[in-house]
Amino acid sequence: MYGSLDVPRCSNVDATAHKSPVATFFPHCIPFSSNLSDLTLFPAPVVYMVAMCRAIPIGNLLDRASQHSDKLHSLSTMLSTMLAQDTDASYPTLSRMKMCHTSSLQTPNDKQQTLQVSEPELMSLARSLLQAWTDPLLVLSSSVNGLSHPAQSSISNQLQQMQEHSRTLEDGLNILSGRMGSPAQAIFSLPYRGGTDLGHDKITKLINFNFLLSCLRRDTHKIDSFLKVLRCRADKRQPELC
Repeated sequence: MYGSLDVPRCSNVDATAHKSPVATFFPHCIPFSSNLSDLTLFPAPVVYMVAMCRAIPIGNLLDRASQHSDKLHSLSTMLSTMLAQDTDASYPTLSRMKMCHTSSLQTPNDKQQTLQVSEPELMSLARSLLQAWTDPLLVLSSSVNGLSHPAQSSISNQLQQMQEHSRTLEDGLNILSGRMGSPAQAIFSLPYRGGTDLGHDKITKLINFNFLLSCLRRDTHKIDSFLKVLRCRADKRQPELC
């Protein structure tokens, strides 16, 4: 859908320009400079994208965002399933899940509640959850080597993919929130205080790894759900079809 649009390209584009996460999110618009040092003069390449790609309808941007959030959630689900199948790791209890570092954020509990939340607030919640996983994703990725699991290499590769999709999606949501106004740009602070060491022995490390991954799976589902509702509203579909 998004890729088939006849969207005006940015002028004076260098075809060899560096493909940043923002360029990945917007396949029709890439930074106009191939000199990476030029980009450091600005807070982020997002500034370029906002200035040059205003013609793209917000519904198409949300469609692109939901593609990345869907992939992010799919990867986290695959990882959780893989871990449960090949080890004794089980899904954490409800009481343990309440200890996830993002649990303090008040979010809708189901689809019906989600449909009652305003567009800017849904965007703010999605961005807050996504940003809250920047550090924990690094912890998971750096902990794979010490994980006692037969699919260690596959887990590592999938976590790397998750980090890439997360960075791309975060840049895209920054642009989208700018189009939606200041309420959408609000970010709730959800610091991760679990540290980088998931345990000193193999069993403890596996249990804590599985717990953190389960929290990630829950939050990627929320992010994906919020963005799909936003896309649905942008397409002006009936609520029951969202």
